[in-house]
Amino acid sequence: MQYNFLNFKTELKKVGEFLGKEYNQLNIGRASPMVLDGVSVLSYGSHVPLKNIANISIEDPKTLRVAPWDKNQIKDIEKAITSANLGLSVATDDAGIRVIFPQLTTETRQNLVKVLKEKLEETRITVRRERERIWEDVQTKQKEGKLTEDEKFRAKEELQKIIDEANRNLEASFEKKQREVLG
Repeated sequence: MQYNFLNFKTELKKVGEFLGKEYNQLNIGRASPMVLDGVSVLSYGSHVPLKNIANISIEDPKTLRVAPWDKNQIKDIEKAITSANLGLSVATDDAGIRVIFPQLTTETRQNLVKVLKEKLEETRITVRRERERIWEDVQTKQKEGKLTEDEKFRAKEELQKIIDEANRNLEASFEKKQREVLG
């Protein structure tokens, strides 16, 4: 019997997608609606995601337009975006809110790269935890007699190949985003 890595590969794919989402939510100096994905607004007594109460569109390369469906919520939305501490400027007008992405300085770019590295490392830690969990499972199955000693070592080699591939993908994602940040 061979060890089945299908669920493990699915988990690693989810981890990679999570890192991509985290990277997309960072302000890299270009208007992107995904930067506002983490913003929640106090609306009628409960916190709801901004995208559930307003239309978010790109006005120009440095500006987003947030058009709330209920104009009475403009102040709440403005407050939520400002308190999210995303480093964005907010300007209110009669049609809604303009979210302005400032030009990135060299220092800001370097700080963003540090944040990218931190998120990469957090993701690698998650991958290591998953690897340890799978390796313990392989060892348990070998002790229970469900895997032979040879199958255990083949599983270990396969596990390492999968981990190496996942780490290469995460590193590629980091390098791509780093190039975007540094311009």
